[in-house]
Amino acid sequence: MTVNNFYRITLLFLLIGTSSVHAQHRQVDVGLNLEGITYPFAEHYISLVNQGEQLRMEYMDVKPAQANGKVVVLLHGKNFNGAYWEQTAKTLADNGYRVVIPDQTGFGKSSKPQRIQYSFQLLAKNTKALLDSLGISKIFLLGHSMGGMLATRFTLMYPDLVDKLILENPIGLEDWKTVVPYISIEEWYHDELKQNYERIKAYQLQFYYDNKWKKEYDPWVDMLAGVTNNIDYPRLAWNSALLYDMIFTQPVCYEFANIKASTLLIIGQRDRTALGKAKAPKEAQQNLGNYPELGKKTSKVIKNATLVELEGIGHLPHIEAYDRFIDPLIEFLAK
Repeated sequence: MTVNNFYRITLLFLLIGTSSVHAQHRQVDVGLNLEGITYPFAEHYISLVNQGEQLRMEYMDVKPAQANGKVVVLLHGKNFNGAYWEQTAKTLADNGYRVVIPDQTGFGKSSKPQRIQYSFQLLAKNTKALLDSLGISKIFLLGHSMGGMLATRFTLMYPDLVDKLILENPIGLEDWKTVVPYISIEEWYHDELKQNYERIKAYQLQFYYDNKWKKEYDPWVDMLAGVTNNIDYPRLAWNSALLYDMIFTQPVCYEFANIKASTLLIIGQRDRTALGKAKAPKEAQQNLGNYPELGKKTSKVIKNATLVELEGIGHLPHIEAYDRFIDPLIEFLAK
């Protein structure tokens, strides 16, 4: 049986088992690569070869009307894609910055590999290849959530390229595998197959928005939920499982002291994100994902770091509290 057939058969059984329960909330199939979604800026692609696979990496390149000669690269989180940077990119462009926003492979409109061994080094090299293709040799780098782990790895690999680093509620400020029992790729995969509109919205409502939903949050549920209706969704679910394994097994927290770039940490203080927290021993769970403590600890380890603490804000400051997020960012970039 081919890999594609395995994915299709798996999803067929999944849909048969859940269609009657969730039919009233089922979203339109947006396509495995979000073909049914229009991004806020023009979409561009570069070709990559990763581990023998021919892939395409989507990116947006937002150029200001009056350029200041500086480039900001925005790296998305695990449950998102580049589109959620729309408001940030518009403000940055209004302030003269060129803004480059890639979808990493496995995400958004970029290719979903058939089989691949993910690493932050691989994603960093892909991002470097994109910048090389655009002739960009110096950047300000902003990463949110998983994008913060990638931004950290990129900065460590290419220190001469990154002038300033901004980490917005990055995950990976602690090493979960020292506390959380290992979760196999198969376990991640089977859990991802259960995703649907209700589960995705309930997670975001609880962990991102403090159980206070606003209409402007809808797109970030609809995109994820729409992909679960695609016949090839198991392929994306397998990619997601591999990415969770990458995040879990490749911590960056031990290397923060090696960062040379001037760094801004923007930390929503309500955030309690920690991969696999529910599987950790009960006595350990309350200490995982403590962003108020983790932000302070990390800001002391990074030699040239500034910490901005956003009280009452969760994992997504640039969506939940944009004004409180963008002001310190613009100030930091202008220094």
